[in-house]
Amino acid sequence: MELRKEYFADERKDDLKEIGQPRLRSDALGHVTGTTTFFADRNLPGLLHLKMVRSPHHHARIRAIDLSEAGRHPGVVRILTADDVPHNVYTILTLIQVGPEDETVLATDKVRWKGEAIVAILADSERAAHEAAERVKVDYEVLPAVLSIDEALAPGAPIVNEYHGQNYYRYDSGESRKVRFGDVEAGFAGADHILEQTYGSGPIEHAPTETTGCIVVPEGSGRYTCYTNTQAMFFTLDNTSIILQMDGAKLHMVGGTVGGGFGGKVDVIVEPIAILGAKLTGRPVSFIYSREEEMQISSPRAAEKLVIKDGVMRDGRIVARYVKAYIDAGAYSRHSPYGAQKSAAHFPGPYTVPNVWVDSHCVYTNRTPSSAMRGFGVTIGDFALEVQMDKLARLVGMDPLEFRFVNAYRDGDMKAHRQPTEGAALIECMQEAARASNWPVSEKYLQMSSARREG
Repeated sequence: MELRKEYFADERKDDLKEIGQPRLRSDALGHVTGTTTFFADRNLPGLLHLKMVRSPHHHARIRAIDLSEAGRHPGVVRILTADDVPHNVYTILTLIQVGPEDETVLATDKVRWKGEAIVAILADSERAAHEAAERVKVDYEVLPAVLSIDEALAPGAPIVNEYHGQNYYRYDSGESRKVRFGDVEAGFAGADHILEQTYGSGPIEHAPTETTGCIVVPEGSGRYTCYTNTQAMFFTLDNTSIILQMDGAKLHMVGGTVGGGFGGKVDVIVEPIAILGAKLTGRPVSFIYSREEEMQISSPRAAEKLVIKDGVMRDGRIVARYVKAYIDAGAYSRHSPYGAQKSAAHFPGPYTVPNVWVDSHCVYTNRTPSSAMRGFGVTIGDFALEVQMDKLARLVGMDPLEFRFVNAYRDGDMKAHRQPTEGAALIECMQEAARASNWPVSEKYLQMSSARREG
């Protein structure tokens, strides 16, 4: 008991000045001495190597698959097709009631992006698996593809994903996630200046040092141990259980150090098919992306298109903000409907604007499915908003930092999604940034506080 009192007494004395102090990472010594264990640091007897046959086309109908030559190749133990997968259609976010299931584990009648998996080869060596994959003959009927947001939304565009019936995700609120706050048309009508700009970004690959992968070991009593570098252990467990129609108690997921992820290793892509391979062969299975696959196959940050229209007064107050956001999901949903929802909730940024209109769309294209990456749904929007803020400051002839002081939200301000602001510290952060960088700011801005609104 005395130890507990002493502990809390020391805690109360903590001056909370950690910033700028050197602190040793708990995993640093293992990394620099080469003793850190990664999932691939296992040499198992009888290990099989899994290699995917992937689509060379962005959009095509599969007319026939010929496995005969590949099946005769030396070293090949088993070939898996869609018929082998118990539940061959999935969406990661069905676990949190975001659907529908819209992505095949192995393609059946169509491929919808370049790199989509069609057939899995299990062989005694990586070389044999590669060679056999090249001997699989797929007869394709190449179809028109849409490779940008604008193409996907154009009248008469080919449908990317028949599970949705249109090239955008339909929320319970309609074709977009919506924010409506105040009267945006009245705000624009009363503004001294109006500025409308369009911003865009391309897909961004995570490029982790360690590529995506897993190694699966069959255990006794129908159990399987999966050594994986997933960033989402329970998503992986539960989705694998659904796809393989297996009791989750039979699946033992072992994580550990992830050699770079940044959000890119939350998709449940390698584990289900590797576990299925181990189940059907009774042997350990390794499924690891090559560097080429990591760059082409793993999900990137989504491309985005953002239209921002602002009404601003001569004194620098933003009185209306209209945002139309488009998030490129690629061919399948993965985490993108959630990313688009986060995007809508984030606008209009950390600024108090009395009139806001936001429409955020999740759009399907014949590109690599996008997914999570460091603040996805927010990061690109923040870039666009802050560039827009600089342009608005120039438009009204104000210093860009002082312009942000005028519009920064304070405690008690109502956000556009109708949640009151609490614990705001933007003004204080900008004050410290101004002092640290010797940025000249008028004294009245240095006297501001997030706890109250002046004037």
